[in-house]
Amino acid sequence: MTSDQTDEVSAESLIRWAIEEYGQRFAVVTSFQSEGMVVLDIALRISPGIRVITLDTGRLPPETCEMMETVRRRYGIPIEIVMPDHAEAENMVTRFGPDLFRNSVPERRLCCEVRKVRPLSRKLTGVNAYAVGLRRGQGESRADVPKIGQDNGRLKLSPLADWTREELAAYTAAHDVPVHPLYAKGYTSIGCGPCTRPTIAGEAERAGRWWWEIDGNSECGLHFAADGKIERSVDVLLREILTN
Repeated sequence: MTSDQTDEVSAESLIRWAIEEYGQRFAVVTSFQSEGMVVLDIALRISPGIRVITLDTGRLPPETCEMMETVRRRYGIPIEIVMPDHAEAENMVTRFGPDLFRNSVPERRLCCEVRKVRPLSRKLTGVNAYAVGLRRGQGESRADVPKIGQDNGRLKLSPLADWTREELAAYTAAHDVPVHPLYAKGYTSIGCGPCTRPTIAGEAERAGRWWWEIDGNSECGLHFAADGKIERSVDVLLREILTN
């Protein structure tokens, strides 16, 4: 299946195709937000043995850890938890401080690079295709998300790319999908504890992510690259900790 064949394909059909095509070399990558939970629920209804991968950045809110346990108990599945390289994280915190993400956009992106991007990249070396919960309605940076794309030679599926918030809520209610506890506290997007806040009426879904930034793009680098200037700055900072 190619990208130009998928926009009219349903989320279930796309996930089913990936499972049949790749078996254990297909995985669902989720942080247990609503979108990822729906992808996970659909996948597990098709194949109860599907691989589930998540990131533990070391700065997750306790509610996300609680959600992991809820998922384990509800579905009876193991969750492959990916953590940052200890030496990389230690060098970063030693050099720039534990809350470096408050200092500048490049330092925030460095933190995301060490705690999210690099660990997941290492994990996905054993995967040919994976599914995530990206939706076009989540914000401007995601408006053109394809249902099927490429990521370093592997397929990256976004089965819910064309879903609305209403469709997401309807599926969640109809199938009694577990809901992250922070939604009840006003969060509309959930990441690391220090970098996420509740949103208020009228704000965009991802307005609570890195809200103090003026020139950021509300993305961590897992799904979308920063502009060239920020990328170059992050590369410089990354070299400092990798050669420390």
